[in-house]
Amino acid sequence: MNGHGEDQLVFEIALVVPKRKLKEGDDEDSDCVKVLIDELKKEGLVVDKVLGVTDEFIKVAAPLEILGRAAAELQMKKRTQIGMDLQFEWEEVKAFLRQPDGSLFSWCERYQCYRHLIYGIVNWSKSVVTLKCDGKELHWKVGESLLQKLESEGIIKQVFPLHDEITRKKLLRNWALNWWDLTRQPIDEIYLYFGLKIAVYFSFLGMYTRWLLFPAGFGLILQLIDFGSLQLLVLPVFFISIILWAVLFFQFWKRKNSALLARLQIDNPVGTSQVYKFLGMEWGSQQSPLEHVKGPRTDKTKEKEAFQRYEWFGYLLRFRNDALIILSIICLQLPFELAYAHLYEIIGSDVMKFGLTAIYLFVIQYFTKIGGKVSVKLIKNENNDNTEYRADSLVYKVFGLYFMQSYIGIFYHALLHRNILTLRQVLIQRLIISEVVENLLENSLPYFKYSYKKYGVRKKKKRENGSSTGKILFTSRVEKEYLKPTYSASIGEELEDGLFDDFLELALQFGMIMMFACAFPLAFAFAAVNNLTEIRTDALKLLVMFKRPVPRSAATIGAWLNIFQFLIVMSICTNSALLVCLYDKEGKWKIEPGLAAILTMEHVLLLIKFGFSRFVPEEPAWVRANRMKNATQAQDVCSKQLLRSISCGQRVFSGLRRLSEERDFDSFSSNSAEQEVGGDAFPRS
Repeated sequence: MNGHGEDQLVFEIALVVPKRKLKEGDDEDSDCVKVLIDELKKEGLVVDKVLGVTDEFIKVAAPLEILGRAAAELQMKKRTQIGMDLQFEWEEVKAFLRQPDGSLFSWCERYQCYRHLIYGIVNWSKSVVTLKCDGKELHWKVGESLLQKLESEGIIKQVFPLHDEITRKKLLRNWALNWWDLTRQPIDEIYLYFGLKIAVYFSFLGMYTRWLLFPAGFGLILQLIDFGSLQLLVLPVFFISIILWAVLFFQFWKRKNSALLARLQIDNPVGTSQVYKFLGMEWGSQQSPLEHVKGPRTDKTKEKEAFQRYEWFGYLLRFRNDALIILSIICLQLPFELAYAHLYEIIGSDVMKFGLTAIYLFVIQYFTKIGGKVSVKLIKNENNDNTEYRADSLVYKVFGLYFMQSYIGIFYHALLHRNILTLRQVLIQRLIISEVVENLLENSLPYFKYSYKKYGVRKKKKRENGSSTGKILFTSRVEKEYLKPTYSASIGEELEDGLFDDFLELALQFGMIMMFACAFPLAFAFAAVNNLTEIRTDALKLLVMFKRPVPRSAATIGAWLNIFQFLIVMSICTNSALLVCLYDKEGKWKIEPGLAAILTMEHVLLLIKFGFSRFVPEEPAWVRANRMKNATQAQDVCSKQLLRSISCGQRVFSGLRRLSEERDFDSFSSNSAEQEVGGDAFPRS
């Protein structure tokens, strides 16, 4: 459950309420915060109230049994000893597998249970309950959630997860500050503390950084050794090598991802499909999918039509939204990007170039924010199956904006002006200066936000106290965590958290080093060094600078995998064009033997890219073997249970039949006896 055993309670959720002053004559029993605390205690939760500088904090912890019963009420599916995912039952707790650290529930499961418990406090009485807060009366309606009522009234300011200090310090020591392990990371501990999505991200980042060592070494050799006339032969070899490297990397990442999920006992954590909810069904409930389609033929026909209508209407909505985003990029952003690239090329003064870049970066931030907000509004009208699918749809749309603003200027220098020296300068600026600045900003901005919030709280407190001159100290840990910023995405926190920016940084870096590899092979070495630093800075950011993130249950990197695959295809095309520029220095674009070889190589690499996945299985053999073994065991158990049920039914049926026969026989015997007795008593005449 946590870093120090399941028996010891840890406060993992905090509720923030503003400080209140009870006046004389106020009924303390009807105070809304006191009622909330009493209701939380009735649910079996352990509550601790902490006074801060300007707010009050209600810390909540839950004993294991309370969490277990909440999981049973949620009908949570968990892996059993026989390998099946069955609905959790607290009374049968020994039948379910434990987490890698021996705890019963992961952080994601505990968080779901906490939300179910605190938001499940409902007015079950037959009348409206009147609550009071600062002289204002609130009417808690029948069947209404108390916490949602207080949130809507502004009494509950925030509900957020708390860091577990013992586990956090252990992760700081063994992970964030442990530079000696380089790319090795405690993924199991990260999963148990932050959830599956963050664990998958760091697993991907670690594997990506390790695999970067090969192209980094190759690029370093090309940079340090002068091959002379063989340079034009070495570059195509380098190009082919990095394409094969990228294809192999993502195939082996799929294997690693499936192995990680198997080790963490995760099968399909994605939530219920919206298409079943649309039809009034709950996929994964006790009812079999086959039972859903039973009934008259007319019902089947209507159900099929509803499925098809829902499916194609969703496709049309997504197609419309994607078309709107693509047209806006082409009509609005593309001219702006080309104008900036052209002005940057013709301006001679470095000062004017710097000023132009500053204006460009300022304007492009608003372009991206507007595009992100428009994308979120469009996605709300799509029939995506769950939150992760909606987040993936947002990733595709917003990455199109970032792709255009990140690469169009480089394409301009590389393909139109064919200026390789300028291209290398731009790449060096983007890879070294931009990444260093971004790392500084993403690690310093949270601190500045935290300091600014502390300053605002102190100023507000001094204003309330009048001419107070003493320094105001923040003594409670929960208040310090409350003042820290949330781990959210730059485009907004509605569908994505801070992983959007972290994955975006990796994707843009991957596109930069892959698409222009032949122009600047040393870029892979810069990327490897940057990623070694990124692992530790991202860990510090999560453990120290942000609130503890809300866990997400996505089992893969989602839409980012398709984006990386798209960038590989783009890199085949762009590097082939770069090699053409290097061979065809006169710019005549003649199909000479060298150019013909490049075009042939491009087509061969594209075929390799799309056909290589057949040669590398996406799932390790031991994962398949374990799954087959668990499926066989589950089938055997189900078969025995079914046979036992049938046998019990047959025995019950046979018993009932014998009982019926005996009853008939006894009835027949009694009738015969009555006739005999009657014959003896009343002889025939």
